[in-house]
Amino acid sequence: MTQTTATAADPTGITRLWRDEYARGIILQLALALGLLLFIAFIVSNTIANLQSAGLAAGYGFLDDTASFDINQRLIAYASTSTYGRAIVVGGLNTILVAALGIITATIIGFTAGVLRLSNNFLISRLVAVYVEFTRNVPVLLQIIFWWVILLALPKVRDSLHIGDSLFLNNSGISAPAPVFLDGWGFVLIAIAAGLIGTFAVARWARARQEATGQTFPVGAAGLALIFGLPVIVFFGAGQPLDWNVPVANRFGRLRGGLTITPELVALWLALATYTGAFISEIVRAGILSVSRGQTEAAFALGLRPGLTTRKIILPQALRVIIPPLTSQYLNLTKNSSLAVAIGYQDIVSIGDTVLNQSGQALEVISIFMAFYLTISLLTSAFMNWYNKHIALVER
Repeated sequence: MTQTTATAADPTGITRLWRDEYARGIILQLALALGLLLFIAFIVSNTIANLQSAGLAAGYGFLDDTASFDINQRLIAYASTSTYGRAIVVGGLNTILVAALGIITATIIGFTAGVLRLSNNFLISRLVAVYVEFTRNVPVLLQIIFWWVILLALPKVRDSLHIGDSLFLNNSGISAPAPVFLDGWGFVLIAIAAGLIGTFAVARWARARQEATGQTFPVGAAGLALIFGLPVIVFFGAGQPLDWNVPVANRFGRLRGGLTITPELVALWLALATYTGAFISEIVRAGILSVSRGQTEAAFALGLRPGLTTRKIILPQALRVIIPPLTSQYLNLTKNSSLAVAIGYQDIVSIGDTVLNQSGQALEVISIFMAFYLTISLLTSAFMNWYNKHIALVER
């Protein structure tokens, strides 16, 4: 009787599997993944059917078609007979250019403003506070348009402001001498690379030496000598393999030759740098204030100078607080560069919109936008995470 009751209460294999919490979790996740795949397949199938009914072929084959439009700001060779694919590459490089310039400048502005706002000088700290509060509370799109209007108000090309006979400033942009690299320039590049590697090696050796003996080494002076001094020596040794293409005004006042930076690029660069710099300055200020004041007082009591105290004691600890939100600001700046379309700067979004209107391949072009910004953001995050881990304090 007892044996018959135990057999009836024993569940089947499926029931036993469902009662197992771990197995039930796996089954539910597989079911969810299958449902998601079916939903995506339905969306893709439905979209392809709609495109075919509209007479549009899905795929990226249109990237090989002729673009038939010009681009005034480009870092690589391009003509109106180039393909859509090359036009999008030119736009992507323009986006990377303004993002890189903006990040470098915003970092300099942010760290400088963050430190100056903590100054005991009443006038300096209040001026920085006004800059921060004004800049970060005005939409960045308005600031982009503001700088663009300011630059368009400059004199016409015929009446350009100029410094000497080589640098011109007008409402068409900034015209400056363009470098022309001659044979032998490769040796200079090798010298620059060797200087960077040598500086990195000297810094590691100096750190190990200081930890072992307590003696410091002038890494900054050695780095300057390696990064700048060595290439200069090689430059003159290779026979000065560099010439300049200087802009020249013709009899009609138009400038020919040289390197021209469009007002759209300058306006976008200034707006992104000052806007993001205001946010970075607050991050830097918060990071410095997070370090206990007692450590500064202890450093002064040991006879350390203020500059050395800031560099060796305050900043290494403040960076642990600064780096994570600083990464977010870099990502925001890169994505905000897509507002360039408002002033006609030909970044990837602006050029992509032209490609979309001509080809009608909306989904493909949008997918290229998303893949581009996702790749740039992930690379930026990966680098900043590596740097954050590299500078982290090692606790014993």
